[in-house]
Amino acid sequence: MKKSILSMLLVGAFLFGSTFAYAADTNTTVIDKSPPTASAPSIVINNNDVCKSAASAAIQTQILGFASGITVTDENCERLKLARSLFGMGMKVAAVSTLCQDARVFDSMWMAGTPCPFMGKIGDDAKTAWEKNEDLVPSDSKIFKKKDQEQELE
Repeated sequence: MKKSILSMLLVGAFLFGSTFAYAADTNTTVIDKSPPTASAPSIVINNNDVCKSAASAAIQTQILGFASGITVTDENCERLKLARSLFGMGMKVAAVSTLCQDARVFDSMWMAGTPCPFMGKIGDDAKTAWEKNEDLVPSDSKIFKKKDQEQELE
């Protein structure tokens, strides 16, 4: 009888004892996670015939993130490509005129004694026309700035 009671207690302890769960009953909140990081956009310019370059940046704080990207046009590169295209089509004076929009080219042509074309005129006719229409000279021209300064001193 003792054995049967003992065996019943063991079986009961085994069956009922395994149904209890021992675990912590508290809610925990994880606060050590940071917000997602702002990622700067990748700007792909994979065509070498485009006169653009790209830049992107991002900044992230605990509350706010910001990312942006831009493209920048290289006007001198565009001018060179346009001049090559015009020259390739046989329009040499138009190609030189395109390059002459840059004050450095304008000044170098002037100093070489071959002034930039002016409204279809070339050579001495163009030189005379440029001197009469100084307002059309590229604004960064050093030659015409010096002329203006000399005239102011007189």
